[in-house]
Amino acid sequence: MTRRAHWLAGVVTGMSNMGELLDALKAADSDAAAPTKSVVADLFSFASQKVNEAIDAVQEPGMPLETISRWARQAPLQALATAFLVGVMTARRRRR
Repeated sequence: MTRRAHWLAGVVTGMSNMGELLDALKAADSDAAAPTKSVVADLFSFASQKVNEAIDAVQEPGMPLETISRWARQAPLQALATAFLVGVMTARRRRR
């Protein structure tokens, strides 16, 4: 048995009902260090900044994304049809 299973077995044998077990498990989970809102906000802002930098780098003239967006502006119906076909091919490949 693992360490957690031993702990759980000891908790279960000392409990008289399921409510006490649930209370013990909730207390164990609440003791774990939960990230604070400021830490989560900092991580989110850092991640969004990196994504924005990557988008800016890809949209420079001559890069593939800029070429595709220019082509889509010149021929929107053909771009829509191409995107649809790529989506169908991707969906079929994932089903397998």
